[in-house]
Amino acid sequence: MGFSRGSIDVIPRLLPHPILTLTLTAVWLLLVNGLAPGQVLLGIFLGFTIPLFSRRFWPERSPMRRPLTLLRFGALVLYDILAANLVVAWLILRGPTRLRPGFVAIPLDLSSELAISLLANTICLTPGTVSALLSPDRRTLLVHALDLDDPAALIATIKARYEAPLRQVFDPC
Repeated sequence: MGFSRGSIDVIPRLLPHPILTLTLTAVWLLLVNGLAPGQVLLGIFLGFTIPLFSRRFWPERSPMRRPLTLLRFGALVLYDILAANLVVAWLILRGPTRLRPGFVAIPLDLSSELAISLLANTICLTPGTVSALLSPDRRTLLVHALDLDDPAALIATIKARYEAPLRQVFDPC
C-alpha cells in the first residue's frame, strides 16, 4: 500500500508548522513542570491546534537552512540576554545621570520578513536595546539603546551577532 499524492498534501494542512508544534508541546510541558499523561496529551493537543488555527497569520513559508546555525544563534541570544542584564544593572546602580540614551538606524541586509521579525524581537529581548521602528521599505531598523557610546559599534555588533546568522538561516544567498 503506497501513499497517493493527495494523502501527502494533507500533511502540511494538518501540520502546517511542525517545529512550532514540537516547540509548543515542549513549552507547555515546561510550564506545567511535569510529564503526567494528561498534561502530555494537552501539550500535544495545543501543539497541533495553535499552529492549525493560526496558519492564516503566517503569510510566508521561509525555508530554514542551517538549523545548527539557528541553534547557535539561540544560545548566543540567551548568553547576550544574561550579559546585558548584568550590564544594565550596573548602569542603573551607577546612576541614571551617567546614561547616554540614543537612537541608531541600522541598515538591514535581510529580505525575509520572518528574519526581520526575529531580528527586531531579538533586539527587544536583549536588555538595554529596543527596536523602535522598521522603515516602510524594510531596509532600516531604528533601535533605541539605553547607553549609546559608539553608534557604529552598536550597528556592527547587531549586524555581526544577530543579522548575519539570521541571514544564513532564512535568506537565500
